[in-house]
Amino acid sequence: MRILLIGLSHKTTPVDIRERLAFPATARRSALTHFDHTHHQEAHLPEVKEGVILSTCNRLEIYALVGDTTIASQVIIEFLSQAGGIPTAEFVEHLYIHQDEQAVHHLMQVACGLDSLVLGEPQILGQITEAYEAALGQRAAGPVLSALFRAAIHTGKRARTETSISANAASISSVAANLAEQLLGDLSQRRVLLIGAGEMGAIAVRSLLKRGVTDITVVNRTYEKAVEMAEPWGGQVASFQQLPAAINQVDIVITSTSAPHTILDKSYLSEAFTDRTQRPLFIIDIAVPRDVDPNVSDLPGVHLYNIDDLQQQAEDNVREREAEIPRVETMIAAELTNFMNWLNSLGAVSTITAMRHRAEELRQMELDRLFSRLELTERQQELIATMSHRLVNKILHQPTIRLKEEAANGNGVAYISALRQLFALDQVA
Repeated sequence: MRILLIGLSHKTTPVDIRERLAFPATARRSALTHFDHTHHQEAHLPEVKEGVILSTCNRLEIYALVGDTTIASQVIIEFLSQAGGIPTAEFVEHLYIHQDEQAVHHLMQVACGLDSLVLGEPQILGQITEAYEAALGQRAAGPVLSALFRAAIHTGKRARTETSISANAASISSVAANLAEQLLGDLSQRRVLLIGAGEMGAIAVRSLLKRGVTDITVVNRTYEKAVEMAEPWGGQVASFQQLPAAINQVDIVITSTSAPHTILDKSYLSEAFTDRTQRPLFIIDIAVPRDVDPNVSDLPGVHLYNIDDLQQQAEDNVREREAEIPRVETMIAAELTNFMNWLNSLGAVSTITAMRHRAEELRQMELDRLFSRLELTERQQELIATMSHRLVNKILHQPTIRLKEEAANGNGVAYISALRQLFALDQVA
């Protein structure tokens, strides 16, 4: 049995193809029935014994336990074509195909966030766990892939707890929310004002919502658009005429309008701060061109960050995480060795069993032929049978010991492959 990975990702495949080959939850459950060997025999994919489907917005990967890798690859690619309603020729050039140790190493990298669009992002580990649990629920993940995914999930958790690979793994908008939290502390009691209805501003607000913010006011030149924007958050709406009063009341201002010039400057804010004490005001200007004149930073307690400031912070965060990659790769190497040793030992046990089964078949065949030609007493037959059994055991003893030793040392694959080929063990029923 071999571990096979067939996949595509944001690194290899444009989004228009990725979205056509995505497997939402319902589609994934249906697809996984083709990997279930306990029921629906007619639905099975030839040469495929187990399967797990990992489908996210950035990747689709199918992990399978297979017999013949060439046949299984063709079968799985055709399966993807039919499932997505897309001709094979349109996506096959974007696929990457890995086997055995390469496939295991790739999954562990994915679990640790090393293959993600945002280095170290934490969501992928939950998505891998969900994919594994879905495969278990459909009886598609058997003992080998279950062990593989448990090992990958364990490795991903280690990477996040023992290194800083996921520290500040965030978008620009999330960086803004992190900066606000650093400046203002607990955000649950803080008031937020969103000026404009841009998507970047909305993303920043969602990042603040995750940090406990509940009091949000939206201001937009089109009042109806402001109402539409505020509704999902249970937010309030104010007009542009009410903007100075709104600014005076809040702790965080996010601005992302499409205005061709600045809408907030030092004099405007000075007039707005009618009864505001030294309470800090955190301004996130995500607009291009900028909504806020840099001179507002001269006002006491005002902290202004524009898109370049946030981008620089995001890049600094990435460099910090990139420095952790060697530590994570060392961790992956250790976990990979542990898993491959287990897998090799599993293959060694099945190979030893198959080798002894083949030898016993031959021994019994020759005994039957001998006993049919000679008239022997029952005692004589027992002695010959015992001698032949001991002879087979002695012949197989050293190969059995050496195979177990090599498997334990991580060198079992070559020995297993050679033995199975030399003894034609894969032809044993």
